[in-house]
Amino acid sequence: MTGLYPSSREADVVLRDGSTVRIRPVRPTDEPAVRSFLEGLSRQSRALRFWSGAANLERAAAWEVDVDYKDRYGLVATTGSEERVVGEAMYRRIGTDRAEAAFAVADAHQRRGLGTLLLAQLAEAAEQNGIAVLEADVLAANHRMIEVFRRSGFPIRLRAEPGEVKVEVVTSLSPEGIERFEHLEQLASVASLQSFFTPRTVAVVGASRSRGTIGGEIFHNLLATGFNGPIYPVNPNANHVQSVTAYGSVNEVPGPVDLVVIAVPASGVAGVARECAEKGVKALVVISAGFSETGEAGVELQRELLAICRAAGMRMIGPNCMGILNADPGVSLNATFAPMFPPHGRVGFLSQSGALGLAVIDHARDLGLGISTFASVGNKADISGNDLIQYWESDEGTDLILLYLESFGNPRKFSRTARRVGRSKPIVAVKSGRSSAGARATSSHTGALIAASDVTVDALFRQAGVVRTETLEEMFDVASLLANQPHPAGKGVAIVTNAGGPGILCADTCDAGGLAVVELGGETRSKLSAFLPPEASVTNPIDMIASATGADYRRAIEVVASDSSVDAVIVIFIPPLVTLAADVARAICDAAAQMTRSIPLLTVFMSARGVPEELQGGDVRIPSYAFPEDAARALALSVGYGIWLATPEGRLPDHPDIRRDEADALVATALGAGSRWLTPDAVQRLLSCYGLSTAESRRAGTAEGAGSAADELGGQVVLKAVAPELVHKTEAGAVRLNLSGSSDVRRAAADMAGSARRSGHEVESWLVQRMVPEGVEMLVGVVHDPLFGPVVACGAGGVAVELLNDVEVRLAPLSDLDAATMVRSLATWPLLDGYRGAPKANVEALEDVLLRIGALVENHPAVVELDCNPVMVSPDGAVIVDARVRVEPAGAPAPISARRRA
Repeated sequence: MTGLYPSSREADVVLRDGSTVRIRPVRPTDEPAVRSFLEGLSRQSRALRFWSGAANLERAAAWEVDVDYKDRYGLVATTGSEERVVGEAMYRRIGTDRAEAAFAVADAHQRRGLGTLLLAQLAEAAEQNGIAVLEADVLAANHRMIEVFRRSGFPIRLRAEPGEVKVEVVTSLSPEGIERFEHLEQLASVASLQSFFTPRTVAVVGASRSRGTIGGEIFHNLLATGFNGPIYPVNPNANHVQSVTAYGSVNEVPGPVDLVVIAVPASGVAGVARECAEKGVKALVVISAGFSETGEAGVELQRELLAICRAAGMRMIGPNCMGILNADPGVSLNATFAPMFPPHGRVGFLSQSGALGLAVIDHARDLGLGISTFASVGNKADISGNDLIQYWESDEGTDLILLYLESFGNPRKFSRTARRVGRSKPIVAVKSGRSSAGARATSSHTGALIAASDVTVDALFRQAGVVRTETLEEMFDVASLLANQPHPAGKGVAIVTNAGGPGILCADTCDAGGLAVVELGGETRSKLSAFLPPEASVTNPIDMIASATGADYRRAIEVVASDSSVDAVIVIFIPPLVTLAADVARAICDAAAQMTRSIPLLTVFMSARGVPEELQGGDVRIPSYAFPEDAARALALSVGYGIWLATPEGRLPDHPDIRRDEADALVATALGAGSRWLTPDAVQRLLSCYGLSTAESRRAGTAEGAGSAADELGGQVVLKAVAPELVHKTEAGAVRLNLSGSSDVRRAAADMAGSARRSGHEVESWLVQRMVPEGVEMLVGVVHDPLFGPVVACGAGGVAVELLNDVEVRLAPLSDLDAATMVRSLATWPLLDGYRGAPKANVEALEDVLLRIGALVENHPAVVELDCNPVMVSPDGAVIVDARVRVEPAGAPAPISARRRA
């Protein structure tokens, strides 16, 4: 019997050569296509698959599509609008937690990574269905399949027997396996984007004879910048476009076409894309607007366009974009309608906004900031920021990556990719949309804290090492520094100036940004005093006064840069009457060339004439800013990146004591009963599965029972009312502290029941807890973001949690470094660290709570909201005093491409 078709497991994947296929669960109606696939295999491939060249293919096809999506499961890889099968994988359960698996890939699609992807998808489905091990019997001569298993990244066991190899695959992917799939993904992204940035031929559909139109400007720019290859205008209404022979359609263009730029009305784009598919085009840049950004009709147009590209294995940038460019003189590709072409350099830039992309190219040219490649991604229907980051990671011509983002498609994948790439190439990003207008409504303390702003984006960037700037101007300030100077190794700054006021402003901004305007060593001050006038100040900032010459600047820079406490130097110049800016600029360049330590040097020329040309020439490129605050902020952000770069990567802890299966069953039971918020008993059992300590408690259905529970616990107790949707108990008068004995508890229960009734709640039961030792009240909680996944918060706890708003946020799963950094970044940290002689709290126990909560929500995506407040942290440990957990049915499990490592 066929089970419910798992449509959530359909996925379009990119192969190693950049082409695409769709991998999806097999359907019974696929039998003819599967039989055709098997018949199309070479004699050798059929023999390796069935151990015989004379297999009954009709019976085999019928068997392979006989699935229930649990014990009998199959996948097919398809291509083209007719869904031609080019690969298949299947398993059949043969025991409680074991299944037998088999695979086949069309001969033309072998050695492109498809077998590995089929194995990954099959193993994920098997693990979800409770199968821990896949078994496969492989002919000894089937070296390719054995290699697929060996290099898959899954833990495997091979056992050689006469003529065959027995293979066992553990379906849970290892960290090494995730790295393997990341590498395959990167290779696919690079292969796809090479057709965009280094095409051999380009066609422009919608090329116009008229300048000033989008199609006319794109075609003109391709000609004007001297693209190194043929350019074909496609316009059915013209014989020639800008003196070049035009063609009526892409199919009429002689020879192959790698890249097609489409600039026609949205209604005609799908037809052009079909022609491109027939032509065998590899890459489309769709300039045209009128798609998902315009409403439901546009969404349907975009969906149709993407389906055409997927079926043909084409990749697409856009729609609704301004194009792409490659400034490498060996390529000179300007497939944009921008009026300017930037200088060639080593900066890769992505803009999600077309209009801003135009401004950015113009600004980069003014700054002399060279671009390697640029892409305006528009609606990101196919090629995304993650693809481009992976391309730039492998591009030897790119050293720095700039991003303007308006939204995330797959933020967890972005996090994983960015933290890997950021180790070798800085990533600087502007992410618009900091307001809380779109924050979702949440019920818990944690939800209120996280929804208050875009702290989730901040957390993502912080963990991934992405430098986030507030504005595009600030992004270019940071880019000028990172692109031209060494990364700062520390926070120590020396300021050299010829005027006191700007030096003070610079020092204040450095301090606000977390930098240290360091005290210079005695030897440094003596060297400065030897050539500066008595009126000068040789403390930091060094004010050389208005009479300072270019020679004074050179000597001062050389002296302070040799001080071991200085990690960066900011040089400020205000033009006086006697000293020329050009002389000072030359002196700064000379000093930079003579510096014995590799530290960043920044300049500020506060002049209406701007940056002297002398700073932009030769081998020494020194960033210059209009105001001291700009330089200080750029340096502070760069220092943050340098610190992240120098910090060892964290480790995901292993918790062998957790009882995941028991927790799964508990959550499933709650979902089956239609529960939204778990009962206190269920919460306590769930936390216990993850080794989390909670206050000892008893549950009672009546006030009398609560009194008996208090006597049973002994000593002072806390009484809490339990009612549906009652989250903030203190505000509703549903908590009483320091009660002693049954009579106190019964009286309190009667009062609380009346208060709850007046506030619209009916008490269902009572929770009696033993009072825990005094300590620091903390909050640990989680909100499940639809895009970002579980977001873990740690902050000051208790009844004033929202008022204090002292919280740090990270994305799960948490590493040991994440937990340690979260706790120590709080304003509350001194209270934990023995403030004013108080005993130090057990911080390691709090970090352990964070790590275990992070593991819980990562393993159980149905837990969408969790609130532990307060967590009482004392010298003896950390105890969860109160907790709430909300569950909702989870979507499909995250695919391998969305998993994240520390």
